[in-house]
Amino acid sequence: MTILCLASYDKGHDFIRECKRQGCTVLLLTSLSIKDKATFPADSIDEIFYMPDDDEHKWDRTQMIDAVSYLARSRPLDRIVPLDDFDVEVAAMLREHLRVPGMGETTAHYFRDKLAMRMKAREEGLNVPDFIHVLNHAALREFMERVPGPWVLKPRSMAGSIGIKKVHNQDEFWAIVDALGDLQSHYLLERFVPGDIFHVDTIVYENQVLFAIASGYGRPPMEVSHTGGIFTTRILERESQDARDLLAENARVMQALGMLRGISHTEFIKAHEDGRIYFLETSARVGGAHIADLVEAAAGINLWAEWAKIEIAGGGQVPYRPPEPRNDYAGLLVSLSRQPHPDTSAYNDPEIVWRMDREHHVGLIVRSPSPQRIQELLTNYAARVQQDFQASLPPKEKPTS
Repeated sequence: MTILCLASYDKGHDFIRECKRQGCTVLLLTSLSIKDKATFPADSIDEIFYMPDDDEHKWDRTQMIDAVSYLARSRPLDRIVPLDDFDVEVAAMLREHLRVPGMGETTAHYFRDKLAMRMKAREEGLNVPDFIHVLNHAALREFMERVPGPWVLKPRSMAGSIGIKKVHNQDEFWAIVDALGDLQSHYLLERFVPGDIFHVDTIVYENQVLFAIASGYGRPPMEVSHTGGIFTTRILERESQDARDLLAENARVMQALGMLRGISHTEFIKAHEDGRIYFLETSARVGGAHIADLVEAAAGINLWAEWAKIEIAGGGQVPYRPPEPRNDYAGLLVSLSRQPHPDTSAYNDPEIVWRMDREHHVGLIVRSPSPQRIQELLTNYAARVQQDFQASLPPKEKPTS
């Protein structure tokens, strides 16, 4: 089998390695702008191709069709797999053009376009915060009169918290929208729901959820992105009511949005006001911010490697089951650092199983059979990291490598 991996960013190394371990021919198409910085595992790649990209790492769709079609003249492409959120729609377009198996454009929109996924979720009876497309101005005025602020203005196709703005009143909203000009229709406006934010990371094969694990953020990612601070998340107690409710709601999301096979990272909020769980957004990829490392620490399952196995199995002709998960607990902490190469040697509890190695960043993962011990360590380390290392930057408006 020949697998073409699309990677506008330097990620998915374990996916690539697993494809090669499974005997596949691995082709990588990546961005020219990261050619000298990327660390892809060359020993697991048969050929690498570089595509010109703009300052937001975006590829020209027509050029992509022409380039990949040219590759297909001499190389049979059995699978086309996007390794980053920004590549999901491009991969779907290429699959449809070349008639390669996998998620098509309509379903891909449900896992990339924040407006499309909300509309589909609402149609299927899922709880979603009130929202509206930033399109018709009269309808927007009616929405803001009916739904009290603050609201959240979200770009439809960015990843994570990039480009999201909290809006407190109508004057502030119209000033932002006027500045957007012709880009207005690429946004949605949503009721801001105070609450606790959770994520569920999932393996789906032939419409069946075969593995899912629920985690809770320490502070909302949007808040960390906009005001600075320390990012934390930890695996929830598996028998807790929150975990049970989140897993049930996640299964409904996968069914409603049509996830056939692959990996998904999905976010929910449990509202302080009514205690209900609301769907926020989902994706057809492995979660970022080292969440895959968190899952592997707790459950012993490498989501990147399992994704490769799923793609290769494809179509249900080959049986696929994920490994039996471990039942440990884990917590993740990440922060910007004032120091270029922070020294975390003083953080020496035996529960530490992973340390981040990246300039101006500090990160740790802890593992324990006890969820209480994980929470204790995260609370302790967050206070220490704030004093020893923490730095902050303005929130990202555009994706960066």
